[in-house]
Amino acid sequence: MVNRVEITDKAAAVVERLKDQHGGLMFHQSGGCCDGSSPMCYPVGDFRVGPQDVLLGDIAGCAFYIGAAQFEYWRHTQLIIDVVPGRGSGFSAEAPEGVRFLTRSRVFTDEEVAALEAAGPPATAAH
Repeated sequence: MVNRVEITDKAAAVVERLKDQHGGLMFHQSGGCCDGSSPMCYPVGDFRVGPQDVLLGDIAGCAFYIGAAQFEYWRHTQLIIDVVPGRGSGFSAEAPEGVRFLTRSRVFTDEEVAALEAAGPPATAAH
């Protein structure tokens, strides 16, 4: 099985700490400028996904969504969510921790692309 989104062990450890503080979490990757291009982590219910958002998968027990326009741009790459020292957006749950989530990526192999295409398109967010 090919996953469209993965998370590093280091980032997953941060997610677990954040879950202890906030309960259930979710991620959204948009295509905005500045912090808007970073993966944003929110307590479930604090960010409303819409029909234009695509559910890429689950990381560390959290749903991961991406805007449809960004999905079209990134459809042939696997997103890998990592964490680095620094200050991210004040809206993302990790901001007070002195770290920020970061999206790394790698291009899918031809075999992975074929497997993803055979599986069909990912679901859009339920509205």
